[in-house]
Amino acid sequence: MLQKLKLFVPKADIPASVYVSLTVLSFVLLLGAWSVLTYGGFVPPLFLPTPGQIIASAVVLFTEFDLTKDILASVARVTGGFLLAAVIGVPLGILMGSLKVFEAFVEPLLGFLRYMPASAFIPLFILWLGIGESEKVAVIFFGTFFQLTLMVMDVTKNVSQALIDTAYTLGVSKRGVFWRVILPASMPGIVDTLRITFGWAWTYLVVAEIVAASSGLGHMIMQSQRFLKTSHIIVGIIIIGVIGIIIDLAFKWLYYRLFPWLRKGGVA
Repeated sequence: MLQKLKLFVPKADIPASVYVSLTVLSFVLLLGAWSVLTYGGFVPPLFLPTPGQIIASAVVLFTEFDLTKDILASVARVTGGFLLAAVIGVPLGILMGSLKVFEAFVEPLLGFLRYMPASAFIPLFILWLGIGESEKVAVIFFGTFFQLTLMVMDVTKNVSQALIDTAYTLGVSKRGVFWRVILPASMPGIVDTLRITFGWAWTYLVVAEIVAASSGLGHMIMQSQRFLKTSHIIVGIIIIGVIGIIIDLAFKWLYYRLFPWLRKGGVA
C-alpha cells in the first residue's frame, strides 16, 4: 500500500520496472484508441488509416520509393543546422550567463530575433543562399539558435553564487572560477538543453523542406499531402517521432555517463 502511495508523491523515485511499464502502457493505449477509431469505422481511412494500412504503406515506401534516402537527407539537414547552432550558441550563451557585459550587449538582440518565425525568412534565405542544402540548414539553424543560446545563458546564470563566492574566498582567480566552477556546474544543464533543442530542430524540418526539395521526410510528407496519401504522411510523422526518441535516449545515456552522480535510483 505504501509503495502504491509513493507513486503519487511529488518528485519521489519509482522502480524502473514501473517506469518502463507505464511508458509502454501509454503507447499501447494510443494504439488501442487508434485501432478502435479506424477498424471500428468511426473515422474514414482518408482522414486516419488503420495501423495495418500504415504498416503496408511503410513497406511500400521503403521498398519502392527509397525512403531510407529521404531519412538520411533529413537527418543530415537537421544535424547540420543543430550542430551549427550549438557550436555558436553554447559558447555565446556561457559568456552571456557569466559576464553581464555580454548579456547586456547580446541578450536584447536575441530576445528580439527569437520571436520572428523561421518560415518568414525562407524568401530571404533563398535570395541569399539559393535553393540548395544551405538554405534548408539555415532554416533549421535560425529556428534553433536563439532558444538554445538563451537557455544556455539561463543555465549558466543559475550557477550558485555561493559556489563562486567560496572559490574567490579560497583564492581562485577569475579565470579559474570560470573554468573550475561555472563551466563544470553548468555542463549538466547545457547537455540537457542540447537534448531539448535538438528536438526543436526537428520541428522545423517540414518547413525547411517545403521549397525546392527533392528528398527528405518533409518533402515526402508534402508530396503525399498533394496526392491525398494520408498513410504516407503518417508514416513520415511516425519516423520523425522514432528518430526523436532515439536521439532523446542517446542524450539521456550521454547525460548519465558524463554526470553519473545526478542519476537517481529507480528511474532510467
